[in-house]
Amino acid sequence: MSELPKRVLLKISGEALAGLQSSDDHKTGIDQRMLQKVAADIKQVYDLGVQVCLVVGGGNIYRGVSGMESCGIDRSTGDYMGMLATVINGMALKNILEKTGMDCRMMTAIPMPVISEPYTYRRALHHLNKKRVILFAAGTGNPFFTTDTAAALRASEMGCDLLLKATKVKGVYTSDPMKDSSAVFLEHLTYTEVIERNLNVMDTAAISLTRDNSIPIAVFSIYEAEGFRKVITGETQFTLISHK
Repeated sequence: MSELPKRVLLKISGEALAGLQSSDDHKTGIDQRMLQKVAADIKQVYDLGVQVCLVVGGGNIYRGVSGMESCGIDRSTGDYMGMLATVINGMALKNILEKTGMDCRMMTAIPMPVISEPYTYRRALHHLNKKRVILFAAGTGNPFFTTDTAAALRASEMGCDLLLKATKVKGVYTSDPMKDSSAVFLEHLTYTEVIERNLNVMDTAAISLTRDNSIPIAVFSIYEAEGFRKVITGETQFTLISHK
């Protein structure tokens, strides 16, 4: 990138925190080595002077849709359970970020005053301006919305210059490269192309929200060494989704 962004939002899936996995496995829990790797990556960007927001998923602990299908739980209840899973991941990530030397605050969309601050727009901006990493947990606080949509919403509210979606591969492909050896890497896409081609990078609501607020999306590999920093400084390959 030609110049460093002032403020970014990194979306990390819960599955990423479970560690490296094959396309056929669904690992659960939190891998300590992966947690430390993510924290080290964030610290590198933090040390560049970039303001960092985080949104973390909860799929390594509970996935609302699969939980409902297997147990007969209704959609709203399953989604709230998934939100609580993101809070567990958020607490683990906040703790390791602080031990890595960063000032960090976790804010939840559902009030949980014993363990976090409730999310408010002005308080979140205050933390960022105080050079604190801010971690948004519990999604949007509403069922029927994914953590991808929560990431797009918070990036829009915070006025982020870039939303980074951390995935298992280096960017967006024409099909799943872990299942299809003929999949072609796509270096640049428009928001409309992502939706029309049904590329499943993020859900449609998230893509539409970033498009409406002109927030570019960088899709990169969470497993690459120093990948977060390399995207910010333009030293690695990733997919950029934007208007042009």
